[in-house]
Amino acid sequence: MSAHPRMHPQASAVLTKATLSAAERLGLSPADLGAALGVSEATVSRLKTSARPIDPQTKEGELALMLVRVFRSLDPLVGGDPAQCQRWMGSYNKALLGVPRELIRKADGLVRTLAYLDGMRAAA
Repeated sequence: MSAHPRMHPQASAVLTKATLSAAERLGLSPADLGAALGVSEATVSRLKTSARPIDPQTKEGELALMLVRVFRSLDPLVGGDPAQCQRWMGSYNKALLGVPRELIRKADGLVRTLAYLDGMRAAA
């Protein structure tokens, strides 16, 4: 019997890979990623070694999906330039009243950042 009976291995593997890729492209440190997902840096390390996947049906999975959406919304706005993406994440944003990299470390900041980027994409 599996420890995660509702987990779909394929969906978990895809979400884990997408989350790690998005975090890298956004320039997030393991501490940033851990805070955004509500997990420890040790857990982030286990994600990177495929020792532990992200179950999409959990709160951690919901936060991971939002983080991937942040990247997917920001990437076209910066023309797919990873350096520009990372600059945006590390710069103060007047509309968000904070630095996105810091804001996404908490769920409410992640939601606000995603809503802002979705709005920017809709207006583009």
